Amino acid sequence: MLDPSLSSELLIGKLRESGVKDERVLEAFRKVPRHLFVDNPVQAYDDIALSIGYGQTISQPTLVAQMTELLNLGKDQKILEIGTGSGFQTAILSQFSRRVFTIERHKELGDKARLRLREMGYANVTFKVGDGTCGWRQYSPFDRIIVTAGAPVTPESLSNQLAVGGIMVIPTGDKAMQELMVYTKTENGLESRSEGAVVFVPLIGQHGWKE
Repeated sequence: MLDPSLSSELLIGKLRESGVKDERVLEAFRKVPRHLFVDNPVQAYDDIALSIGYGQTISQPTLVAQMTELLNLGKDQKILEIGTGSGFQTAILSQFSRRVFTIERHKELGDKARLRLREMGYANVTFKVGDGTCGWRQYSPFDRIIVTAGAPVTPESLSNQLAVGGIMVIPTGDKAMQELMVYTKTENGLESRSEGAVVFVPLIGQHGWKE
């Protein structure tokens, strides 16, 4: 039988071994019960990506932690997440943020994540079902943007909605493999760096891959 507390601590150990150093990120993982976000709770704390239906996955925990750490989050920031999925990354982000705005393309996944997070008491998350590649201009600019699907290029629509001084983390490349890119917005434009190769499901939409 799954022991969530023990499994969570074993996962924290794996995150440390993978290079995650931010204690706030590790503590957020302790607070979010990952087994409630997957269909097969036995595998919930393994360091693997798992299917959540509709051709989508919940990313492996070390990657979720790495991307969260790269955002360099602060308490009063406004975050845009593209790709709600199961809502696990959303729940992690909500531990840090004044407000998380999250967009999911698949209505069924978005509705399920909204219900799950509401039942778990996450009150600082605003949900939308739609094309995430267009961002959410109504609430822009955002201090942080995280994209949890692989884009062919970084959508200008998203970089335009990033505040000066803000950070965006997004995988870009072809459908088989992408680079995890970190952008920092300055008065003069975007500064970028790569954090290595990753594999995500395709980012579908007007400014991403076509369906």
